[in-house]
Amino acid sequence: MLKMVEIVTNLKIVREKIIQAAAKRLPELNTVEPRLVAVSKLKPADDIIKAYEAGQKHFGENYVNELAEKASDPKILEQCKEIRWHYIGHLQGNKVNKIVKTTNLFVVESVDSEKIASALDVGWMKHIKNENSKLKILVQVNTSNEEGKSGCKVEAVSSLVKYILENCKYLEFTGLMTIGQYGYDISKGPNPDFLSLVECRNNVCQELGLNNNNIELSMGMSSDYEHAIDLGSTSVRVGTSIFGDRTKKT
Repeated sequence: MLKMVEIVTNLKIVREKIIQAAAKRLPELNTVEPRLVAVSKLKPADDIIKAYEAGQKHFGENYVNELAEKASDPKILEQCKEIRWHYIGHLQGNKVNKIVKTTNLFVVESVDSEKIASALDVGWMKHIKNENSKLKILVQVNTSNEEGKSGCKVEAVSSLVKYILENCKYLEFTGLMTIGQYGYDISKGPNPDFLSLVECRNNVCQELGLNNNNIELSMGMSSDYEHAIDLGSTSVRVGTSIFGDRTKKT
């Protein structure tokens, strides 16, 4: 586990790199400052609290049970009152009710089917019981078309977004997310997964009459977040560069 001072230092470095990357990109891509989501999976509550105290508000978790445990942790509840949780892992239908009950849940970034969207819609309605309150969601896209990887197919994105907009009144569609191929070598050129997600957004907006500037792109992790920002990412998910290497989940 990293010393607390290292987490604060790493966080500062990542933020500076985000600002520098955003400053270099085309003016039309600078409508919003990229958001940093600190991926805290498999990290203890003390690490999260230290990052929060250093000004970090958005945190991402990959496992439902771990998110539920951290979101209800007494120390985090007391010391991180404005924390905003992002669920970024694959979501199964039988975990939906647990997700919607998460304290300070900000967004579910991994909606990849009509079934999951509908389950979240119903679950949020039952939990909140307020038709004016909507759960923010992103549609996850399998831009690399890898077998076994979560996310809807590129050709199905517009259809899924249309379904959500027309049938899920308790969900607020806010953007698209991709994980992409691991270890892509950018010396070969722009990451095709990031380019694909940008194209998906363009197609969705054109087909459904949405404004590009209102649709987020969550792409880029520790190894490639600067490159993702250069290509238009509005939200990057960075874990190792902040918290250090993770021990494997047992």
